[in-house]
Amino acid sequence: MRLKVVLATRNRAKAEEYSLLFKDAPIELTTLAEQNVSTEIEETGHTIEENARLKALGYAAASGLLVLADDSGLEVDALGGEPGSLSARYAGENASDAERIALLLSRLEGVPWEKRSARFRCVIAVASGPELLRVCQGECEGIISLEPRGTSGFGYDPVFYVPELDRTMAELSMEEKNRVSHRGRAARKALEFLAHYASGE
Repeated sequence: MRLKVVLATRNRAKAEEYSLLFKDAPIELTTLAEQNVSTEIEETGHTIEENARLKALGYAAASGLLVLADDSGLEVDALGGEPGSLSARYAGENASDAERIALLLSRLEGVPWEKRSARFRCVIAVASGPELLRVCQGECEGIISLEPRGTSGFGYDPVFYVPELDRTMAELSMEEKNRVSHRGRAARKALEFLAHYASGE
């Protein structure tokens, strides 16, 4: 019997990334919608890790199942680490990816290439009932490009240039992105934990 894990997101693009990351794992990945979980957990934390923990524990309580929740954010050095935990709401609650990118680029106007360093951070929290079982982190270092490039991915991917691949995240295939991304790195750590958890170790 495979371990059932609820992925605590309603973001379709993020769910697709996780389904690919977990496709060979000994678990059954399901969604909030498939489990009829209508509860919405507010991301009131001041950090990415706090938000991941809040969502994992909140949705575990709401579903009664094992839950994997993540929160991720973009940290830009020239902006003092912004947008950070506010990445998804940087340009307002209902802003589009294009609007968030436009705001980011406007705030970096005039900043030279060598000072546009940034990183994507992802924190994954796994919870069951009231218990937080594991927290895993992943990072990916890059540079904020001068303009968007590429059509894959989501969020800030079109302006996140990965030097080692000489492309933005949005120019990578899903397989390439999962190899180097913050989410891919955190997910591999979470998968290692879940494999042990499923086997009762």
